[in-house]
Amino acid sequence: MRMRNEKEEDKDIDTRRRAFLRSTLIGGVAVGVVPLYPALCAAREITLPAPGPEAKQFELDEITIGDLRDGVKSGRFTASSLVEKYSARIDEIDKHGPAINGVIELNPDAEAIAESLDQELKSKGPRGPLHGIPVFIKDNIDTADKMMTTAGSLALVGSKPAKDSFVAERLRAAGAVILGKTNLSEWANIRSSHSTSGWSGRGGLTKNPYVLDRNPCGSSSGSGAGVSANLCAAAIGTETDGSIVCPSSANGVVGIKPTVGLVSRSGIIPISHSQDGAGPMCRTVRDAAIMLGALTGVDARDPATAASKGKSFTDYTQFCDSNGLKGARIGVARKYFGFNDAVDALMEQSLDAMKKRGSVVIDPADIETLGKFDESELLVFMYELKADLNSYLAGLGGNAPVRTLKDIIDFNERNRQKEMPYFGQDLFIRAESKGPLTEKAYVDALERNHQLARTEGIDATMDKYHLDAIIAPTGGPAWITDLVNGDHVAGGSSNAAAVAGYPNINVTAGFVAGLPVGISFFGRAWSEPTLIRLAYAFEQTTKARQKPMFLATIGAG
Repeated sequence: MRMRNEKEEDKDIDTRRRAFLRSTLIGGVAVGVVPLYPALCAAREITLPAPGPEAKQFELDEITIGDLRDGVKSGRFTASSLVEKYSARIDEIDKHGPAINGVIELNPDAEAIAESLDQELKSKGPRGPLHGIPVFIKDNIDTADKMMTTAGSLALVGSKPAKDSFVAERLRAAGAVILGKTNLSEWANIRSSHSTSGWSGRGGLTKNPYVLDRNPCGSSSGSGAGVSANLCAAAIGTETDGSIVCPSSANGVVGIKPTVGLVSRSGIIPISHSQDGAGPMCRTVRDAAIMLGALTGVDARDPATAASKGKSFTDYTQFCDSNGLKGARIGVARKYFGFNDAVDALMEQSLDAMKKRGSVVIDPADIETLGKFDESELLVFMYELKADLNSYLAGLGGNAPVRTLKDIIDFNERNRQKEMPYFGQDLFIRAESKGPLTEKAYVDALERNHQLARTEGIDATMDKYHLDAIIAPTGGPAWITDLVNGDHVAGGSSNAAAVAGYPNINVTAGFVAGLPVGISFFGRAWSEPTLIRLAYAFEQTTKARQKPMFLATIGAG
């Protein structure tokens, strides 16, 4: 057998990583803007079985944050009753029944926190816009409570940070009840280029609530599946490249990946400080706007947030305008099309819907630099992963079961049967081989990323065509989960906004064979108000979301 040299190995990993970024960090789309399951499946000659008893109605199905707030204000609900109802639903369909497995840990203090918030409401009034509302956060976001923060890894079992992440602080300040933590693709999908999204050594495999043998995408798998399955009112996910928008698409929810610096990353297990971000995953654009406003603010622990001063809002619902598509100039990034005929058909119908609402559609409006920053993106990841993760672990002090990336690699090798039964840690090993962030290779790669994705990429395209936003399919229909071969490439459009550090919003556009698929709206830095306006108007025009049916599989007719 011929031994490959390092250059050949790097080329192979880069090729697999590009496929990885387009599959494990993206999602699904549909045929018809508002198709019903039976009509759609008849058109595609696909037979869907009737939903089983696990699909029975739930009192809080599809309820919005606004409805919950009104219910708490009127006395219909209390924070305590909401915690009780959602906890029972989690036991019913997440741990039993269809066993979605989106929740990795429930907060043992949730009931006590809810009771305290009920008393506070009576004595002082609401603390903030989320008073008494149960929410989930991803298990790579620190909470200084009885819950662990592990990124799904057995190597961090027992890790209980001494301080809340800024995200957790902001949620508590807004009055939310952090009901629990969600499962994820282990280490936010950066351990291996052959990973299976939604699987972690600690949490096992999360299922797609629409069709259970399909993948929920990642890495915010549990947040997407949990919100879609109505296990909570809203959730927080994190993204480096696609990890919010892909599971939002695959699970039929709204996801906002904000401009880097709009939401602090302090207390979040990192991959890349130049691309990491946390954002809301909800069933409606308005709910996502409420959540986003609760998360913003300058944080001394994350220097990137200093740039958000004067550019952020505490209330993004002011931009939810049902007529927001009128007069908007929307560019079509055609280079992201062509991987699935049904997806392309859906996008055409989506564009028609926008035109009918008064949008000016510029088609094509391609980002000419696409494909030119794939390798430099991965190189930046490898350098920043080592530096940022080592810094995070050092900050845990004596609470850290492991202290460095090298410790994690060694732990995984010692516990290979539990941690690596399906895929390895080639990306971890590659990252460990990198030097400090002062190395020229890193500095040049980061500069290249920003030049190609920002200046010559999204900014140049929007300047050329005078655009308010760019749209593209978020991805393809959710693939069948395959623990043997890993994720299957399904197309996707997250990389330009991710590498640029710019905002991206996924909204459900329709369904393919019972699988939700989404459309992405992305644009310049700090353009969340514009994107929310467009996404909200599109959502109100199409009303494509349908709650999941927990089908076992899709059978051919």
